[in-house]
Amino acid sequence: MKTESEFNQAFPVQVTLPVQWGDMDAFDHVNNTMYFRYFETARLAYFEHLDLLKTMQQDQIGPILAETACRFRRPLTYPDTIRVGASVIENHPFGFLMQYGIYSETQQAVCSDGSGRIVLLDYQSGQKVKPDKNMLKRIHRLQKSS
Repeated sequence: MKTESEFNQAFPVQVTLPVQWGDMDAFDHVNNTMYFRYFETARLAYFEHLDLLKTMQQDQIGPILAETACRFRRPLTYPDTIRVGASVIENHPFGFLMQYGIYSETQQAVCSDGSGRIVLLDYQSGQKVKPDKNMLKRIHRLQKSS
């Protein structure tokens, strides 16, 4: 995705965040670890849209991050405002694959993209769990809205 329009179409859930001075490192750009925090914020916003965190409290089944990756396209610096997007791009037997993106308002460009493999876990037994039909429907509806 190269344009703001493509970014908006790719991500049904987006959060707007300020780049903080403390996000930067000694090399005067945002430290690589912060990108994963930004992704986490968007991922949790996506989960909130699915009511996944609420249902997790009821049935003790919830998401864990099994794998994650980031491609750094452009450095972010303070000051800036970013939009971090999240979407589900694949369903798997015990979870799904998410895609993330970070759009810089200052640069008017996508500065990074990434992914995260989510596995559903029964926190009482420690076993992987298949997503139920209601969750898959909610994901489908949310993805269709973008």
